[in-house]
Amino acid sequence: MKVVVAYGGVSPEREVSLSSGLAVAGALKQAGFETLLEDVQSASEFIKKWPSLGADGVFVALHGGWGEDGRFQACLEAFGIPYTGSGPEACMLAMDKTVAKLIFAANKIPVPSGILKRKDSRCGNREIALLDEYGRLIVKPNSAGSTVGVTQVSRYEELAAALSEAWKIEDSAIVEAYIPGREITVAVWEKESGEIIALPAVDIRPKDGFYDYRNKYTAGATEYLCPAPFSPEISECVSRLAINAHCSLGCRSYSRSDFRVTSCCDIFMLEINTAPGMTATSLVPKAAAAFGVSFQEFLSSIVKVSFAINRRF
Repeated sequence: MKVVVAYGGVSPEREVSLSSGLAVAGALKQAGFETLLEDVQSASEFIKKWPSLGADGVFVALHGGWGEDGRFQACLEAFGIPYTGSGPEACMLAMDKTVAKLIFAANKIPVPSGILKRKDSRCGNREIALLDEYGRLIVKPNSAGSTVGVTQVSRYEELAAALSEAWKIEDSAIVEAYIPGREITVAVWEKESGEIIALPAVDIRPKDGFYDYRNKYTAGATEYLCPAPFSPEISECVSRLAINAHCSLGCRSYSRSDFRVTSCCDIFMLEINTAPGMTATSLVPKAAAAFGVSFQEFLSSIVKVSFAINRRF
């Protein structure tokens, strides 16, 4: 089977995508696939080029922007090209953090309190009340990943600068309650048997500061514990919530859900990723390894399950 690994793109997460694509292509090659790397900077140009590639399908290793928000997936579906991961609708819903939070809340998945702020709108009483109640806030772009444009705020005077930073990425930002505690992530995997399972949770422990872009992608900057050292009850709960989140958005093949767990063991869903990173420091490969599945085996399963789903449509 020949697989084109679509990577790169033009979003602020381009560098992460380049690393993911290289890692995916190498692992699939080791698993016995013929692979071809394509730096996709235009969906329409890729579609035009597709017939000359002679491939069976696409592994989507694009992060952010039209590569992850459903537009690229919609193009592939329109031309009958099999691809990995979730469909256009689920990608769109997951990428819009505000909409995703509404769906999670409707499905009894706890989420932090937050406010959507459009570009150049002023801060007002709602932000003051949120800061007074929680003492610390997170300001982030509504539809970006990899912690790009994310700022922690503990004083009202810092809000304007934090929003400006987020608005550099896109025109919508979220002002959200900061949840103290431990940051964890749970990957959901749809096996070839049809069973949907949660892989072991990863406990993320930055050595300095919070889990920002530098701590995510600098080797040795963060300690990862997998399986996360939780009680069986907490481990079962986060697994159930991750599967619930995956299904509530209609995700396919695999996803990764991010949570915060407080010292009182309250659990809050932060977001879900339909095309999570696959770099050397990425979390999904760590979870698969803890489950006893190699990176090559995991990616091979994703390709087979995803392509089979696509061919049914």
